[in-house]
Amino acid sequence: MVSSRLDRVLLIQAFGVSGLIHLLRPQVFEPIVPQPLPRRETVIISGVAELICATGLALRPTRRIAGWASAGLLVAIFPANVKMAVDAQHSHSPLRRWGTLARLPLQWTLIRMALRAGRG
Repeated sequence: MVSSRLDRVLLIQAFGVSGLIHLLRPQVFEPIVPQPLPRRETVIISGVAELICATGLALRPTRRIAGWASAGLLVAIFPANVKMAVDAQHSHSPLRRWGTLARLPLQWTLIRMALRAGRG
């Protein structure tokens, strides 16, 4: 199925890049970690989870469970995206204000992509 393959490739790339940034530059993500979670530890754990999901999607034997895990991870990080959007409303940049709001519905698209990728 072309759609599930494309979904898989896009998610592997997105999770791979994001996971590496989480580990190499955790301070980028720390401000969006909702209270009362420990910021640095949460960023590191989510980065490792993204890399595990990317790897799982790349390997046929783990693809199905990785699709479900990826969807679950995307649901779990949704509150951070909401916090980022709320915090951005105080920004002087209209692009930042609107971009973070526009990202919220995209999260649901990514969840559907993860579930499709797990089927492929």
